[in-house]
Amino acid sequence: MRAYSEKVKPPRTVFVRWPFGHPLGEPFNIPQQRAVLAEAFRALYSVTEPGTILDLPFRWRRENYGDYDIEALKKIPGTQISKEMQ
Repeated sequence: MRAYSEKVKPPRTVFVRWPFGHPLGEPFNIPQQRAVLAEAFRALYSVTEPGTILDLPFRWRRENYGDYDIEALKKIPGTQISKEMQ
């Protein structure tokens, strides 16, 4: 599916090598889904060049997401998230 993003060239893309139809991860795996969302939100503020594709390092069913630092979203400078979560 990455090839489609390369051809369409959206402003920014967060790509995971997971089965088609599971953009946020496994059903009911809330820590995994939060980790993907956190990286997607981070990309909104960190990607500066149009057409950038950010490959996330997460692996399908082989990661421990329980220790993922969701609080890191507070540290994205200049965002409304960082101001509201203080």
